[in-house]
Amino acid sequence: MDRQDLRLAVLIDADNAPRTALRDIMAEVAVYGNPTIKRIYGDWTTPNMGTWKSLLLEYAITPIQQYSYTTGKNATDSAMIIDAMDVLYSNRVDGFVLVSSDSDFTRLATRLREAGMKVYGMGEKKTPAPFIVACDKFVYIEVIRAAGEKARAEAARASQPEPEAVKKPARKTPAPKKKASGAEPAPEPEVKPAEPPEESPKVPKAVVDLIADSLESIADEDGYAFMGELGNLLVKKQPDFDPRNFGFSKLTNLVKSLDRFEVDARQTSAPHVKHIYLRDKQRK
Repeated sequence: MDRQDLRLAVLIDADNAPRTALRDIMAEVAVYGNPTIKRIYGDWTTPNMGTWKSLLLEYAITPIQQYSYTTGKNATDSAMIIDAMDVLYSNRVDGFVLVSSDSDFTRLATRLREAGMKVYGMGEKKTPAPFIVACDKFVYIEVIRAAGEKARAEAARASQPEPEAVKKPARKTPAPKKKASGAEPAPEPEVKPAEPPEESPKVPKAVVDLIADSLESIADEDGYAFMGELGNLLVKKQPDFDPRNFGFSKLTNLVKSLDRFEVDARQTSAPHVKHIYLRDKQRK
């Protein structure tokens, strides 16, 4: 089944998800499949939850009421876990998106994967590692929110009309003065533009080594591996691996920025489709 055809249940822990990032969260969900079930859990009788209302209407997300029975205990987690198991046994979805930064959902993610479900996690960078590795893929909310803000800013700039050029009066260039002896003046020294400072590396060495080790596992006899296969393996090894974590929109752009790897774009039978392969230059 194509990834875009996956039926997804999106379950959001309102106590551990930022309201301001909901637009970008739902846009990210659409990358992985079709959200057929959308629910958000919290105690909607508390005043601070009222700010969610307009967003829930905009994205047709169903709020699930869960009272806080005891101070200091999070009843929302239990309600979300019970609902997730009900949805699992209904056989109405192919995967789940769990939006929370709470490690209490680690066992839930593991159980859903044991049942053959795809599990995507979305949470803030404070999310504990056990929940991250329990998911098939984990995306940091700060990263997708920054990408969304950048895209909206670029769209806003593109929609603005270009200002008309202001014509400046032509300045007369004064004739060079001749020396009394009649000799030509010495030419002015050429001013070279300052070279831009080199950017500091964005990709940590540990990530470069991860790419190289993964590449070695799937490379052919010539040392080349298909970029799509490499991307899948990286996420399997490290569920929170995402090129956007390092400032790149795609894995191809990230790899091209590293001198260690050689990228080869191979033409396919389709006229406008190329497959990207790469190899490790340091491979022995």
